[in-house]
Amino acid sequence: MANDIGSPPLQLNTTDWKKIGKGAVIALGGAFLTYLAEAVKIIDFGQYTPVAVAVFSVLINFGWKWIQNNQG
Repeated sequence: MANDIGSPPLQLNTTDWKKIGKGAVIALGGAFLTYLAEAVKIIDFGQYTPVAVAVFSVLINFGWKWIQNNQG
């Protein structure tokens, strides 16, 4: 992509903001799923909650990539 060029220091372009937004959505999705598991009390991750958040984030990212058009 021609527009996928990095931005100069101390500036953010549209591509940067899109990447930041996607990362935020992924992190929030993982945190939400962890909260949901805690609220429902069906699954208790205990000391592994941070790992569960990371795994949930990866799964959400996988799902997002799977449904997107990634043909370039």
